[in-house]
Amino acid sequence: METVTLVVDAANVVGSVPDGWWRDRRGAAERLRDRLVPLAAAGLAELPGPLDVVLVVEGQARGVDSVPGVRVDSAPASGDDRIVDLVAETPGPCVVVTADRELRRRVSALGADVVGPRAVRG
Repeated sequence: METVTLVVDAANVVGSVPDGWWRDRRGAAERLRDRLVPLAAAGLAELPGPLDVVLVVEGQARGVDSVPGVRVDSAPASGDDRIVDLVAETPGPCVVVTADRELRRRVSALGADVVGPRAVRG
């Protein structure tokens, strides 16, 4: 069985809960990254692990380091465009975590499945 790549739209997931993330976007992205680590091995409710987890950050969240289990990809410009590129480059099955309707449409057209932010927020 192929490993599924889980591509997480950091800005969208972080922005889905008004917890003050706007005061420290990089710190919010780091907290999300750390919450994703156990999902790399365990998977999601409908998606058993292990997963290849990629967290796409942009803007003020750029520069967040990767950790074992979660690769962080700093988008050079638009995070959405980088996510579309990653989906297009991924040879196996891919699931994108976002609530962004236009991004959902773009990655679905490439064959990716999509889940909302609640899938990884706990």
